[in-house]
Amino acid sequence: MAYRSPLESRLAKKATRAIVDHGLIDDGDRVMVGLSGGKDSWALLQLLDVLRQRAPIRFSLVAVTVDSGFDGYRHDVIVETCRARGWECHVENTTIGTVMSDLLGASDTPCSLCARLRRGVLYRLADSVGATKIALGHHADDVVETLLINAFFAGALKAMPARLVSDDGRHVVVRPLIYASESECRAYTKACALPIVGCGCPACGDLSLQRQRVKRLLLDLEREHPGVKASLLKAVGNLQPRHLLDRRYRERGEATSGVALQPTD
Repeated sequence: MAYRSPLESRLAKKATRAIVDHGLIDDGDRVMVGLSGGKDSWALLQLLDVLRQRAPIRFSLVAVTVDSGFDGYRHDVIVETCRARGWECHVENTTIGTVMSDLLGASDTPCSLCARLRRGVLYRLADSVGATKIALGHHADDVVETLLINAFFAGALKAMPARLVSDDGRHVVVRPLIYASESECRAYTKACALPIVGCGCPACGDLSLQRQRVKRLLLDLEREHPGVKASLLKAVGNLQPRHLLDRRYRERGEATSGVALQPTD
């Protein structure tokens, strides 16, 4: 199967590198793709389907769409698109929208809480659809922005891992698009003629002030110094514990110079 375009080839190589680097997909996996209908989740599903047909290992895909219960969410468009392309798709209806209204004030941006609630639904559904991995459409821009938001506003050096095991050890979340840019995902979804479906939330797309500021900062820096975002992404995988101020690393760092360490409890 030949790649349909240079963009698809480039994205496939980046996703393959992420899968190999971080052990995201194994032979026999059933990968559940969280399909919101946004550009990133569509790009992920389409690309994984392409890789599935070319990979030296066998894995299957199932798309799961979580309907948060907002009026106007066209999950029927998602289902019809998946059916037309031969993709298995399940829709889970929830009352997340109502819960959001109860928990948040009028001035709050609900996207972060909504994402956590939907993640919980995906965890619950993983067993029912027989999934061994849960794939999400986060990309390199998400990683870099989250890194800076946590550093600037939360006092923590953390971002988004390519592979995350849930606290109870039952589920593995993977992000195969971790090396791809947001612009590449947008262009790929458009090129594949996949329909962008909004979630129906009145606040959807209204980013927090913190994320808006970080996006503008990165845009300005990238214009002045091309490659800044790539450098920040590289930094996430190039931790130098002995040159940080976390005291949990100090004793172990002195004993094992130059080795990437995990903090002690």
